Order: sequence, then structure tokens, then C-alpha cells
Amino acid sequence: MSQKHLKEAFISNLNGTSLVEISLGLSLAPLCLLCRGLLLILYYLHYGKPLSSRTYSLLLDFLVLVSPLLFSCTVLSPIIFFMPAIIAAVCATVFSKIYSQRKHESRVPFRQIVRDFQETYLDPEYIPAITVFRVYVNVLTSISILAVDFPQYPRRYAKAETYGTGVMDFGVGAFIFGNALVCPEVRQKSCVTQPKFSNLARQFFSVWPLILLGVGRLLSVKSIEYHEHTSEYGVHWNFFFTLAFVRLAASLLLAVFPKNKSWMVAINLAILYQLILNTTSLKMFILHGSNGRDTRVGFLNANREGLLSLFGYLAIYMASVQVGLWLLKVSSSVKGWLEAVCSALLAVLLLFLFLHVLQAYVDPVSRRMANLSYCVWVIAHCLTFFICFVVTDLALVFTKLLVKGSSVPCCWNIVKPPKTSKKHEMEAVHVRREGKLLHVCLISAINKNQLLFFLLANVMTGAVNILIDTIHSKAAFTLCTLHLYMFFNCLIMYILHAKNIVLKFW
Repeated sequence: MSQKHLKEAFISNLNGTSLVEISLGLSLAPLCLLCRGLLLILYYLHYGKPLSSRTYSLLLDFLVLVSPLLFSCTVLSPIIFFMPAIIAAVCATVFSKIYSQRKHESRVPFRQIVRDFQETYLDPEYIPAITVFRVYVNVLTSISILAVDFPQYPRRYAKAETYGTGVMDFGVGAFIFGNALVCPEVRQKSCVTQPKFSNLARQFFSVWPLILLGVGRLLSVKSIEYHEHTSEYGVHWNFFFTLAFVRLAASLLLAVFPKNKSWMVAINLAILYQLILNTTSLKMFILHGSNGRDTRVGFLNANREGLLSLFGYLAIYMASVQVGLWLLKVSSSVKGWLEAVCSALLAVLLLFLFLHVLQAYVDPVSRRMANLSYCVWVIAHCLTFFICFVVTDLALVFTKLLVKGSSVPCCWNIVKPPKTSKKHEMEAVHVRREGKLLHVCLISAINKNQLLFFLLANVMTGAVNILIDTIHSKAAFTLCTLHLYMFFNCLIMYILHAKNIVLKFW
């Protein structure tokens, strides 16, 4: 077999992993974020000032936020079930040091600390969990698209061929979910009256970079005969096209239907699509082509997975718009967010119960078709992932209350509570925009140029695969290659952020 066919076989005919393993793997990112925040607070406690060195900040962020994820999906994957416990133990150790070493004059009874924490108000203009969620989806995707070509990346984490739940299957849906959370329809204030189709017109202009990138990827892949997983999206289709067309279709639906009813549109769309899959020959067409022998003759046959899965991805997008609108209505107090976490956990529980019924009696999860089970699975896991980041932020807010003056980039800002007495107002902490301190945060850096980060990762993945025989690489070489690849990507974003450069002009 040629090198191209070897690599195609290496990433094909896989069946995914268990929902439990994916959930445990996703818990690593919030734990790493918590560990980084606690270390910064401990540093402030010891030295009386925040970490201001940009070099050390970058190294800390990379080693704590990115490197553990690289190890967990390669050489440490056999002990993935123990990894969250190990990182949680490190976090507990650091927190205990902070709690025991805080200044004597700031020591108050633990019960009083908890009471003050519940009454704390957070910056209503910024929900850091949304930013961190989107950045980490991008980071995990960037790691996986290259790591999957190395033997140290478990085959069960790669995209499933037809049915199954692989880590990379989740990443595709999570990208859609993250984009919908910050779409114009969510960010636009309800009091602002604009023409009904104004957002649609703007979306037509804003998606052209995605279409251009999709065309560029198509031409480059075909011209150099780069290895492809055809059953992923088809012969000519790719994920950039999916992102563009889902955004356009969602803008059209949101121009027709009230945006606060987007959850109803999502449910109807996903159920109708599943009914068509089960009652017609559409499912067989997606899996085996029009002749039943996996033909790729004609545009529709050639790209049937990419074209028809748009219905499922659109349902995920519309459901995510509803989540974004709900988040904006959550009270800015810690108590309000704790209640929101409980409500979201209940929703997650119901979604997983529904998923169990769907897998048993309707259809297993299939990213290839983006069926109803896949939509429910993605939304349930995305909500779980997001809740973990919210809980992490709240834990860091609690720790910052222990150490007055400490700050953590990309964490909630504590603000003055509304309508308070002058005495309470004097005692309240008022910190705005911690992310704009001298400390340049890697998360903020990637967030500023997310599309560029993803594009750079795709280009470098192609370059590494052309230059290196990834299939037969040893563990040490794999780890070095992946760390250099991710560090270079992060360094570029870090430099652009330090110079306040945003490469977005559309």
C-alpha cells in the first residue's frame, strides 16, 4: 500500500469509545484551568504582585493548560481514568496552601467566607466560561487533528466510521455549539430594533472567509494527493463548508422565527430529520450511496455525508442559540450562577436519559449522519463541559476572596453589588477587566484570533504529515513533535495578542 492509503486506513473503520471515558477526558481541561488559577493566586500570596513576566506566563499557561492534554491523549491515555483525580489532588494541595498561608488580618471564619461568597456579584458583561469553552474546543481539536496520525493516539478517540462516540466526533459538534453561543442573534440586545433580515445580510458577508478556506483546503488536498477520510464529509466537502452553510441557514431561520423559540426549531428539525432517516431510504443512501455499493458518482453521491449532515448540525446550532440566550438572563450574583448550574445539571441528566432511550430503541449515535442521537449527545456533553468551566470560575472567585488583590486572567471579575449602602460599597471589591492587566493570557490570545489558530493548525498538520512518517513514529518523537507544533501555534497567537493584532477584517 502507498503511504496515502496506509494513512487513510489508519484513521478509517473505527468505532469510538464510551461516554464515560469522554466525560472524564473533558474534565481535564477545567481542572487544568483551575490549577493554573490557583498557582497564580499562590504566586501573588507569596510575592505580593501578579506574575508579570510574559515569558513565564506563556510557559506556565502552556505547561499547565495545554501539555497535560497532549499527554492524556497519547502516552497517558491508558491511565485516563486516574488523570482527573491526580490533577484534582494537585489543585487541592495548592488550595490548602493558599488557605493556610493567607494573611492573618484577612482571616475570617470559613462559614463567613461562604456567606460572603454567595453574596458576591460578578461582572455581568463578561462570562469567561464561554470564552474558555470556545478556546478549549479549538485547542483540543488542534491537538487531535495531528495526534490522530500518530500510533500513540488511541484509535478509539478518532472519528467513528458509521456509529460510535469518538472524542473527535464530539469536537465537530462542539465547534458548532461554541459558534452559536456568540452568534450575532445572541449578542444583539433585545431592546435594539433592527430590520428583520439585517443579521442575515451580515452573515452572508461574514462567512466568505470560511467558504474561501474550504475551497483552499479542497484545492490543496487534491493537488498534493493528501490522505483523506472520504466517509467523513465526502469527496469535495469539508468542515469549513459545513460551518459556513450552517451559519447561513441558522441566520435565515432566526430571521423567520423568534430567536427565543429556537429550541422549538431545533427539536422539530432534529426529530423530522430522524423520522426521514428511519422511514425512507435516506439512511441507506448516506451509508452506501444510491447504488448500495458506496458509489461516489455525481456531486450528491460524492458529498452525501457533508450535505445531509447539515440538518443535524443546524439543529445543534439552533439549540445552542437558546442556551446562549438563557445564559444572558442568569443573575450576575454567585447565588444566581449556582442556581443556573443546578438547572443545567438537571437538563444534562434528562438529555442523557433521553440519549439512552434513543440509542436503545431508535438509532445509535452517528456523526456521519448527524442523527438525533448525535445531536442530543453533543448538546448534553457541551453543557457538561460548559458547566465544568462555570464551576471552575466560581471556585477561583472563592479563592480570590481569600487573597484580597489577587487576579486570574480569563476569570470572573468581582464587582460592586447593585443598590448597596455606602458602608457595604466601601468594603466591596471592584475590579474591572482583569484580562487587560500586564499579564498576557494564552486563552485571551487564542480567543482573539480563533479562526487563524485553527487555520494555522490545519496548515501545520498537513506540513508535518508530508515531512514525517507519522504512522511509525516512536513515543518520544511523537511527544516532541506535538509539543513543538502546539507551542508554535500558541506562540504566534501570544505574540499577536501582545501586539494587539487581530487578523479579522470581515
